[in-house]
Amino acid sequence: MRKIYAAAAAVLSAAMLCSCSADVPEEVTEEEEDTPAQTLTVDDPDYYTRFKGQNISINVYNWGEYICTGADEGTLNVNAEFTNLTGIKVNYTNYATNEELYAKLKGGGASYDIIIPSDYMINKMIKEKMVQKLDYENIPNFKYIMPNFRNLEYDPENEYSVPYTWGTVGIIYDETMIDIPPEDIDWDILWNEDYLDNILMFDNPRDAFAIAEIKCGYSLNTEDSDELIKAADELKAQKRIVQAYVMDEIFDKMGAGDALIAPYYAGDALTIMEENDSLNFVVPKSGTNLFVDAMCIPTSSKQKEAAEMYINFMCEPDIAYANIDYICYSTPNSGAFEKLDEDVRTNPISYPDENFIAEKTTVFVNLSDEANLQMQTLWTEMKSAEEEDANTWIMPAFLIACVVFMIAVQVRRYIRSKKDIF
Repeated sequence: MRKIYAAAAAVLSAAMLCSCSADVPEEVTEEEEDTPAQTLTVDDPDYYTRFKGQNISINVYNWGEYICTGADEGTLNVNAEFTNLTGIKVNYTNYATNEELYAKLKGGGASYDIIIPSDYMINKMIKEKMVQKLDYENIPNFKYIMPNFRNLEYDPENEYSVPYTWGTVGIIYDETMIDIPPEDIDWDILWNEDYLDNILMFDNPRDAFAIAEIKCGYSLNTEDSDELIKAADELKAQKRIVQAYVMDEIFDKMGAGDALIAPYYAGDALTIMEENDSLNFVVPKSGTNLFVDAMCIPTSSKQKEAAEMYINFMCEPDIAYANIDYICYSTPNSGAFEKLDEDVRTNPISYPDENFIAEKTTVFVNLSDEANLQMQTLWTEMKSAEEEDANTWIMPAFLIACVVFMIAVQVRRYIRSKKDIF
């Protein structure tokens, strides 16, 4: 992901706050009104009629748990609302990591019309001509994207992407079991042997290496070969105490109390914390990654105009608000931002203060092919070593068991032979 300049961070802090509040009352008092149901009003209803009756469908590929599904009473089912409005069917599937998305598209095994990668991956796909330029005549609601989220380094002319969400990476933990003040928590807690087999770790190389790199005092965008090797060594040293390498599973494992600590994205952390009041979230004091996820159209799309209509729909303030209210990430959409409650907009988890953003967050850049290849190779070696370690004692234990069995048989035969003699 890209490094945001201090000036951009200042604008960010002035203009944007965000998403969900971690404090949810258990009961609604008589004085409190019921939360009103979400409604949908669009800027230009006629715009959405041009494909009606044409039996068109689009394929949308998005992160898991990253869109409002209407599962909660009074919320909008975003994809269903789009179909009702336009007549366009939405085929919706999920991926867990940017690398999984990239591999799926690169392999050519599936065709998608909308994807929502992170900034560094967008830049990589632009360079490899995997995404196509957008026609903003078909995306008039781009006007709602805040100025500080336009023309960022990964797509400097906004030719290929429209921002969807943003956020930070931090640590979610069970504060009833981990007695460390939040201000003292840093990334090295994920290497603390006191939490053996209760630590979860990201199952993707870019996020995992970034954590190890920050722990080592390196840039999370380093391309230095020796620094990448050192970060890999840190990950190898950590794996012995890691319960599992996971992505979306963090939600279930932390929510159910099956683990005590994990790195996680702020928006997802807020969602879990609403359901488990033992959990807390902190952005480590040594810094972290700030990311932007944005909507793009793959070069292979067969329904470009319908896909642009979908992007425009996602930028409708009512829809952008429904999504942000549900997934708890931060919004780059001014119309959605204005609909948020004040306590939500000022939540420090979804909106770190200006100085922290400027001084302690870094956006991923697209690394060179050489650095990406080395990181992927080191990651594969580390994960393979994990599997080998898990099986290290299987064969020796089997051989020992065989030897013990053979000795027992021989002893038993010897005893029987003595009995026969006497």
